[in-house]
Amino acid sequence: MKIKDWLAFGSLGLIWGSSFLWIKIAVGEIGPFLLVTLRLLFGILSLLVVAAIYRPQWPQQPSIWMGLTLLGLTNNALPYLLISWGEQYVDSAVAAILNSTSPLFTMVLAHLLLSDERITRSRLVALLVGFLGIVILMGRDAEGALSGGQGWTVSVLVGQAAVLLAAISYAFSSVYARRVTQEVAPILRALIPLLGADLIMWSITPPIEAPLRLPRYALTWMAVLWLGVMGVGVAYLLYFYLLHSVGPTRTILVTYVFPLVGVLLGVIFLREHLDWNLGIGGGLMVGSIVVVN
Repeated sequence: MKIKDWLAFGSLGLIWGSSFLWIKIAVGEIGPFLLVTLRLLFGILSLLVVAAIYRPQWPQQPSIWMGLTLLGLTNNALPYLLISWGEQYVDSAVAAILNSTSPLFTMVLAHLLLSDERITRSRLVALLVGFLGIVILMGRDAEGALSGGQGWTVSVLVGQAAVLLAAISYAFSSVYARRVTQEVAPILRALIPLLGADLIMWSITPPIEAPLRLPRYALTWMAVLWLGVMGVGVAYLLYFYLLHSVGPTRTILVTYVFPLVGVLLGVIFLREHLDWNLGIGGGLMVGSIVVVN
């Protein structure tokens, strides 16, 4: 890869890897529904600026709009919401590691839904190793149950399950996207799903989190802006640039960066606990993803 490709790759890894830290900060003041709604809004505004500059050809077929709206639900609204809700109960470092399992779930779904993506013997071994890592990581809270912290542990385990469901939603989206985005300009592949996702979120957020209270603290607004402008707008531009410049195989390697960035930032800035479950479980999952790719 060229120097500018490495810069784009590193920037994308830092932006997406740090998102778990900013989510943890934001849900400390506002609810997950409002956070996702505002995050999508700022992401849309940033991408609209880019679309106004490049003026791509918007699709005319209603079926494409419907397909991309569904993609926005499964690839944006739902996983963003599940991760934000889950991080009310789990460390940002744990969320970053669990979210990195998306390629493993993608492998399973692609095997079931696509004729040209079959699970090989080596990929099956990688899948089993990856899920062993999940068990070890989630086992750190089972120890809390044995020591009498049943209520707290149940909440944490449910939070971890929410983040894993987000990874499954991302996996489904990556398989589904192959069927609905082939004839759409790259910038619109990101923008149209965001429009549909945010429309859904604005329809359900007010009644669920009524009365809505906007953030009062500057740090919370910084988190929301970062997640929207950088984590959605700039990140998608970098992502599609890399897809065009170095191809999808090298681009997906950015998944390896998420756990490292997420764990380091969580330990340094949020003083999250670094134990053997986190290290070994995370290592097994990242290693399995390396084998898969």
